[in-house]
Amino acid sequence: MTVRLVFPLDVGWVARIQMTERLYTRHVATVVSIDAAGFSRLMGIDDEFAVSAFEARRSIIVESCDTAGGRMFGAAGDSIMAEFGAPIDAMRAAFDFQDKIAVLNASLPIEMRMPFRVGINTGNVIVRDESLYGDDVNIAARIQELAPDDGLAVSETTWHHVKDKAAVRFKDLGEQRLKNIALPVRIFVAARVGQDTSVIRNRHDVLPKMPPAVAVLPFYNEAGDRDFDYIADGIAEDVIEGLSNTRWLPVIAKSSSFQFRDKSLGARSIGSALGARYVVDGRLTRANDYVALKITLTDAANGRLIWSREFKRQADELTLLHQEIGGMIVAMLENEVERAEQARTFQIPWESMETWQLVRRGRWHMQRRTREDMDLALGCFKQALAKDANSSTVLNEFAWWYFWRAWLRSGDSDDLEKVVDYSRKSLLMDSQDARPHAYLGVVAIMRGQAKAALEHLTEALEINPSFAFAHSAMGSAHLLLGQAKEAIPLFLAAARLSPFDIYAFHNLGELAAAYCITEQWDEAIRIADRSLSLSPGYFYSHFLKIGALARSGRIEEARRERLIFDTRHPDFTNERIEWIPFAQESMKAVLIRNFEMAR
Repeated sequence: MTVRLVFPLDVGWVARIQMTERLYTRHVATVVSIDAAGFSRLMGIDDEFAVSAFEARRSIIVESCDTAGGRMFGAAGDSIMAEFGAPIDAMRAAFDFQDKIAVLNASLPIEMRMPFRVGINTGNVIVRDESLYGDDVNIAARIQELAPDDGLAVSETTWHHVKDKAAVRFKDLGEQRLKNIALPVRIFVAARVGQDTSVIRNRHDVLPKMPPAVAVLPFYNEAGDRDFDYIADGIAEDVIEGLSNTRWLPVIAKSSSFQFRDKSLGARSIGSALGARYVVDGRLTRANDYVALKITLTDAANGRLIWSREFKRQADELTLLHQEIGGMIVAMLENEVERAEQARTFQIPWESMETWQLVRRGRWHMQRRTREDMDLALGCFKQALAKDANSSTVLNEFAWWYFWRAWLRSGDSDDLEKVVDYSRKSLLMDSQDARPHAYLGVVAIMRGQAKAALEHLTEALEINPSFAFAHSAMGSAHLLLGQAKEAIPLFLAAARLSPFDIYAFHNLGELAAAYCITEQWDEAIRIADRSLSLSPGYFYSHFLKIGALARSGRIEEARRERLIFDTRHPDFTNERIEWIPFAQESMKAVLIRNFEMAR
């Protein structure tokens, strides 16, 4: 249904719109914010000297900027703003005037020197007359506040343009929350090779963040056919799997990114929630015998559309779409990716369209985690296997299905043997698939062979560094070997790569166990609570929380939780903990003893 709203024509209103369009324009610019450090202090010592010194230095700044092609605007008090077209010109101008100002300052007593801080940001600005407005102008000003005296800080957008164009090294301050700026901004302090950067203030001396991640959202089906829901999701899954095989690019797990089917939040909010710098989205439409898929790539840091393209194919060619889409996205995000890597990563799936649909339907049922859906999923996979007996994709789905059932049955040996069988068959079809390596790893864990598990899981992560499940499983292997400190970062990495995973309750339960082993009781309680908020019936997290409460001295609270636990799990015995294949029996004894303190 189309709704059309009609309003009376107001000629004056139209004229105002036209006038607005003439007065305001937008363009991309590099904004330089320059501020005199200590100006107010100098005004208190000798106001005439402070003004004279500022004007002398301002003349140097204007000359350097003019020479480099910049334009001054928006001067206010002891602050100066400049606009440049090319980010590299802005950075070179800043280094030039800071060198000249440093010579002036060197001839003065320390207390009379006037250094300048500089912040540079590249982005969209609104232009009116001689002034610039917008978030990206404000970001430059806020970045300047984080620069060291006589120093220069740049935003990530500027850094991408200048990092390879000058003999400059950068110190990554990570993502910073800036005043009145909605989303965090990644900031770098710039220094020429050989220049000392030790003046950077300690409060900004943070560890570098992980490389920016990409999240692929579920594609929206506008084709009008419910069957296309599976097709839209399936293409998005193929893109995720393809991108995951690029070594340099962290990819948010599907189980997290697919939580955002409602796109009303916008790319910036979704990217922030997922911890992703880039967001890929798509819309699937159908007309006669053709299907069109429009893909967008958005920079979640600022909401800007980086790239958009429409792919149009006949309906029976849908499974070919992900090849072009994935390759194009990789090329946009990292120009240095070799064509051979792109071709290997986005191979054309040789499964038939019908098999492909059956796999996607089966995955959908698996995510619902009910007994009925498990049976329906197995039925889909069996149909798919009957059509393509050697499909590595189908074999992987069988391996996962039997592993999940084995986990529910506390390590059923027959089911575990099926996981091994299907995983090995899958590896024969595609040795560069991370999933069967990971499945062999978790089977080894459940059989009490944690050292062997590490070999399989290391292989899985070498193939796909963004595989959250493999990170979590490797953490479990280290934990079982008594290496809880090594396990904790792996569980945290899994949580980052898949913050909304439907199995996150299990990863958090393992993390809570690691905190218990290392006697970090407050963290163990906090993480166990997070796990229970996702799956209130998960006995292990509740068991660990009770022990942590008791060990931290909160005995009465532990006893209350124990009463709730006994009501929810009337059949629980310590044998369920004794089944966990810790390499050292003493670790099981410690966890059980913690729990028993709550009696």
